[in-house]
Amino acid sequence: MGWGDLGVYGEPSRETPNLDQMAAEGMLFPNFYSANPLCSPSRAALLTGRLPIRNGFYTTNAHARNAYTPQEVVGGIPDSELLLPELLKEAGYTSKIVGKWHLGHRPQFHPLKHGFDEWFGSPNCHFGPYDNRARPNIPVYRDWEMVGRFYEEFPIDLKTGEANLTQIYLEEALGFIRRQQASQRPFFLYWAIDATHAPVYASRSFLGTSRRGRYGDAVREIDDSVGRILRLLRELRLGENTFVFFTSDNGAALISAPEQGGSNGPFLCGKQTTFEGGMRVPAIAWWPGHIPAGQSLSLAGLKPPRDRAVDGLDLLPAILQGQLMDRPMFYYRGNTLMAVTLGLYKAHFWTWTNSWEEFKQGIDFCPGQNVSGVTTHTQEEHTKLPLMFHLGRDPGERYPLSFGSAEYQDALGRITPAVQQHQEALVPGQPQLNVCNQAVMNWAPPGCEKLGKCLRPPESVPEKCSWLH
Repeated sequence: MGWGDLGVYGEPSRETPNLDQMAAEGMLFPNFYSANPLCSPSRAALLTGRLPIRNGFYTTNAHARNAYTPQEVVGGIPDSELLLPELLKEAGYTSKIVGKWHLGHRPQFHPLKHGFDEWFGSPNCHFGPYDNRARPNIPVYRDWEMVGRFYEEFPIDLKTGEANLTQIYLEEALGFIRRQQASQRPFFLYWAIDATHAPVYASRSFLGTSRRGRYGDAVREIDDSVGRILRLLRELRLGENTFVFFTSDNGAALISAPEQGGSNGPFLCGKQTTFEGGMRVPAIAWWPGHIPAGQSLSLAGLKPPRDRAVDGLDLLPAILQGQLMDRPMFYYRGNTLMAVTLGLYKAHFWTWTNSWEEFKQGIDFCPGQNVSGVTTHTQEEHTKLPLMFHLGRDPGERYPLSFGSAEYQDALGRITPAVQQHQEALVPGQPQLNVCNQAVMNWAPPGCEKLGKCLRPPESVPEKCSWLH
């Protein structure tokens, strides 16, 4: 979902009344960033508080390549990483994930082995359908075992876009909240729905209701679901004791626009890129009866682990006391630091959208937004003289500052030591997204025997993953 997909961020259709109301009652973040322009690395960072280059969710197979966790990827979230639900256990929290996990599908990467107590959802994205011979359909889990597969027990009609998954995920969330209220236990719910990810889907009652096509239908259903979750919290008198945070794992995928892609507002490009449209995302905090508050660990009375570098910030001083934060933002694509923002200045050390070969095939991450010398289709290095933009005057990154200007030199003088400090202290994690193997796909997940859904895997042949962009 993109920065420009919500009415409160200026989307003209105004089809997100519940999220807009959530922002009105809470706090809207206009300058909130995901840690990566792609789903798996961003989610790994969200749950660990650490950049993907630290937690291992990147590849070294090629320079500046995005990578994620399709079925054939061998790696996943390392045991050495501490996830938010693991830390919250120290304060007595019960945790549930609903929806897409995307941090590895092999048994050792199962979310219940990484702090969650319950799970209903899938280990991978809802791509398909597959023939279950060359490639298996993605399983859906309840806790430790699969309960079906996408396009089988959990149908998605690619022609019409109809699927009931968001409603199923909603009921899972509501049921979990009710149970925790009855048991009087603190809880953490990670509601990781993926209806706006191509192939975009919505339930029958929402299809055709948006002026923005099928993507808008999916956004409207998500908005309605958020409204129902917030209403339940109020009905159960949990609102004043529950902190809710809404955000996205990356910018909207413009490659699938307009029917299955969203809006990144005034920002350049979208998902897959380290321009603003790829990593600046919507974010809303809600906590009735309080000024909305930030980082989850602080709210639970816990401290982040001290035995590792943590990139996430405690937002409480900014939100509760209005303290402004001026810290660098690091934009990574794979193993490469592409850009850094400090204050209102953004320096690009590398620019690249995707290759000319892909672009000529119609794969365009920046449709209608070509900026000469900026949205390049070859990897262009600017490490000695970074391309610099003032995001306040030029949020669309269209007009680089003059290299010879005093403004450029002053900004570069502040950004350079921040980058040097970051790189000198950086200890990259072991890359998890280098090796692929057809044999590790979801052929025979736990529970497949009970359903008669076990499939025979092919011979194990590990190989380097190929990441095109």
